[in-house]
Amino acid sequence: MNRDCTEYNCPVGATLDLIGGKYKALILWHLVGSTLRFGELRRLIPQATPKMLTQQLRELEEAGLVIRTVYPVVPPKVEYELSDLGTSIKPILTAMYAWGADYLKDNGKEISCSMTLHS
Repeated sequence: MNRDCTEYNCPVGATLDLIGGKYKALILWHLVGSTLRFGELRRLIPQATPKMLTQQLRELEEAGLVIRTVYPVVPPKVEYELSDLGTSIKPILTAMYAWGADYLKDNGKEISCSMTLHS
């Protein structure tokens, strides 16, 4: 997947290329204001297989949205946090959450996921 967004003339296309993965928005959402380890993200997003979660995290890191820090300890300790660029996406994620919540409510559905609205 090409991460060079300069090929886009469409801002929405560029945004979707960066955050449009099956679990990318969930990963970013959970990292808002948090530094989490892989196992913590797995617990928060149990529907993601370890392979898929790893792939999505790598793509977010390559895009500059997530910072991966590896500590030289045994067993290995790896933490993920949002970069400044990743943090800047919070208003978009919040708007997506609000829109989706309204949609679910309007269609008689109850919100049932690991996401909670950030303040």
